[in-house]
Amino acid sequence: MGKIIFLDVDGTLCNEAGRVPESAKQAIIKTHENGHDFFLCTGRSKAEIPEEVFNLPIRGMISAGGGYCEVDGEIILHEVFDAIELKKLVTFLEENAVEYYLESNQGLFASKNLKQKLQSLVLNGTPKDSIEGQTKLQDITWFLDLLIEDHTQIDYEDVNKVSFVNQTVSYEKIHEKYDGEFYMLRSTVPIFGPDSGEIGIKNITKKIAIETVIQYLKKEKCDTIAFGDGHNDLSMFEAVELRIAIGNAQAVLKEAADIVTLTHDEGGIASALEELHLY
Repeated sequence: MGKIIFLDVDGTLCNEAGRVPESAKQAIIKTHENGHDFFLCTGRSKAEIPEEVFNLPIRGMISAGGGYCEVDGEIILHEVFDAIELKKLVTFLEENAVEYYLESNQGLFASKNLKQKLQSLVLNGTPKDSIEGQTKLQDITWFLDLLIEDHTQIDYEDVNKVSFVNQTVSYEKIHEKYDGEFYMLRSTVPIFGPDSGEIGIKNITKKIAIETVIQYLKKEKCDTIAFGDGHNDLSMFEAVELRIAIGNAQAVLKEAADIVTLTHDEGGIASALEELHLY
């Protein structure tokens, strides 16, 4: 019987440069041809997923940390923020000089100084006009190009996640204020810094979304596998039968895994799929 394989994106399917290693591409294609189905299971929103990922034989996706589920092109779950509460959250972030971007299926909407902040974090003191500086910026150009700064385009009733890039107040301050109202996680993007994070809709997690997909497909938990790398994948691991941590995963996820494979760039996804005789 075919397996349902859930793939985290950042740090798992995609490497630090945001690219899918060729080994993973070929292994996913061969595994799909062998009768198994792949689903993305990511904190990214749909608008943030690169074309090379969509070009893979992916049957569906869980995005926005579980707020959006799509199977065979059909939306089976889509949770969004209450517009009034979202605007209050945005006001709080702006009053505390915390940069952010609002995530919806229509696009990623950036705060006023977010692009400048991200460039500064990536450069980390390297002159912007130097060869080294330009090389560093190339790695995030794809993401900067996605960010929309025209706030007149925002539909506040279609936002399913908020990510914040923060060096001004402690993560704990934001967590204390909003964790009961929303679902909060620390960011898994290293350059964002330890006080950055993600704010999602309360009671929406990767676990709940995977269970929704499994039920929709009339499958069983025993048919499921997940690949992940970060602490935000712990809830994903709770929902599946076989849990695989990529070699560059955080220690907490490796401890929760059934298998620890190689890193993304070392061919971790391909190696695990081959060892499981899925292609």
